[in-house]
Amino acid sequence: MEAERLIAAGRSALAESRGVPAVMAEAWQAQALARAVGGQLARYGPAELRTEARGLSETCALGSAVLDHPMVPAGGVRASQLTEVTQVARALAALALLLGEAGIALVGVACGTEEEGLYWQCIEAIDAVDESVDRVQGMLRRLAEQERERERGPEQEGDGPFGVVHGPAGFVAGQP
Repeated sequence: MEAERLIAAGRSALAESRGVPAVMAEAWQAQALARAVGGQLARYGPAELRTEARGLSETCALGSAVLDHPMVPAGGVRASQLTEVTQVARALAALALLLGEAGIALVGVACGTEEEGLYWQCIEAIDAVDESVDRVQGMLRRLAEQERERERGPEQEGDGPFGVVHGPAGFVAGQP
């Protein structure tokens, strides 16, 4: 299944989750999906994103390990259905949104619990989600930079934001 469809399904499931176990399971699902998207981009994505995508996949692996969730049944991992990422920038933007929503849901669980173990589990998961969002946003920035460079074209490559400045450099170099 395409990444954007899986991310949309994840956002919907997270929005509909009620109760701590369901929220925790959906936060885990979001991290698992980010890990899968990162892995897919590390293998098949644009070359300029592969290192950061690998980092996303590794970060999410740590975040997934933090969440203990008995509600995700065997074979029920949404990320296992990922087959492709067709629109990289759109998928990453949607993934950042999903992860942000998962982070907010985890904050809600952390603030509402009196169980110390669950509180710290949420805090660690929030940290992992935040790091994942940072990595996704870094990839989005890199894609935007690449797009701006393509739009400028080869005739404007060079020194400074205005391209190569042509003309005599004598005055600048200290010569009259």
